[in-house]
Amino acid sequence: MDVLIPKRKWSFVTRWWWLGALLLAGTGVAGFYWPKPGQRLHVATNRLTISPVTRGNFQEFTAIDGVVQPLHTVYLDAAEAGTVQQVLVEEGTTLTAGQPLLRLANPDLQLEMVNRETAVYDLMNNLRNTRNQLLQNRILRQNQLADIDFQLAEARRVFDTNQVLYDQKVIARQDYLQSQNAYRYQLRRRQLTQQTLRQDSIAMQQQLGTMQESVQRMTSNLALMRRKMDDLLLRAPVGGRLSSLAAEVGEAKTRGQRIGQIDALAGVKLHAAVDEFYIARIAAGQVGEVVVEGRAYALRVTKIFAQVAKGLQIDLAFTGTPPPGLRRGQTLPIRLALSAKAPAVLLPKGGFYQQTVGNWAFKLGADGTRAQRVAIRLGRQNPDYYEVLAGLRPGDQVVTSSYEGYADQQELVLDNSL
Repeated sequence: MDVLIPKRKWSFVTRWWWLGALLLAGTGVAGFYWPKPGQRLHVATNRLTISPVTRGNFQEFTAIDGVVQPLHTVYLDAAEAGTVQQVLVEEGTTLTAGQPLLRLANPDLQLEMVNRETAVYDLMNNLRNTRNQLLQNRILRQNQLADIDFQLAEARRVFDTNQVLYDQKVIARQDYLQSQNAYRYQLRRRQLTQQTLRQDSIAMQQQLGTMQESVQRMTSNLALMRRKMDDLLLRAPVGGRLSSLAAEVGEAKTRGQRIGQIDALAGVKLHAAVDEFYIARIAAGQVGEVVVEGRAYALRVTKIFAQVAKGLQIDLAFTGTPPPGLRRGQTLPIRLALSAKAPAVLLPKGGFYQQTVGNWAFKLGADGTRAQRVAIRLGRQNPDYYEVLAGLRPGDQVVTSSYEGYADQQELVLDNSL
């Protein structure tokens, strides 16, 4: 006869005992397969970057980006206010000095020009009329003087005759004295007329000179007004390429408003911003270079801007012939030297520095299959290399990629099969 056997249940203690055993077994297996600190670690070769230690000239430099700008830029501002009436050229046009660019219209300026021209013409007519009137007065005075001279000569003749007759007791004393007084009167009259004529001449010269100066001033003002009218036709002050022209027909422009700019064709320069960390190490005349299509071109710092905005702003000029085909706004990588070149042992830069801070590195053995952890000492650095002071020699092979995940290992085994 079959007997029902009750199902056996695990007790609470039994369940926890088996769970602890499983965890202990899992930890043992993981410890068997996971390397402990100080042991070697197998690493796939294709995951590593291996760089050679070399000997060469080391130079501190910083990598910056330079923007191509013309060597000289001339800005175009509106000399007079007005409305754009006609645009004569397009952006990008190569200009010659004096070439018309655009024409402005200013009715108020034109009306003022007409009024000044009218005022000058009126003043010139007044000057002409005044000169004619003064000349007529002078002629009248001269006629009066001629008449007085005639009367004076006649009075002198009568007086001389009467004096002889009076001495001979032919005429009475009364007739003699009358002729004498007549002669003296005409003499005095001539003196006064000559004095009046001289004063009139001086006054005429002064009046004419004053009016002439007024005419010259108004003529100069009129010439200035004409130049202002000429300024309504904007011309290129120098030859070059019109890089920008902000003007549309019917658009109103105020005096001094920026309209455009002309880039001189004499050459180009590079404008760059240097990190503020290097402010104390940047000086005028400092050298650098830029590589364009595999060819290096030397540069020299020509200007350091006083204001620091988004870094230290500098201008660099090419010491020789600049690269062909450069365009305004183009960006070029610049290597700005911070020191002179000197012989040194060089190690290419890499991600290993983040874990080691330059105190150690993995150096490959002679067979190239293992990399041992060795102590090193690094000095200066630039964007390409570290300067090796101790621990490595030229010809050594070093793992320069990141050590994340195996920074606590003593040896790396390079495995091509992983």
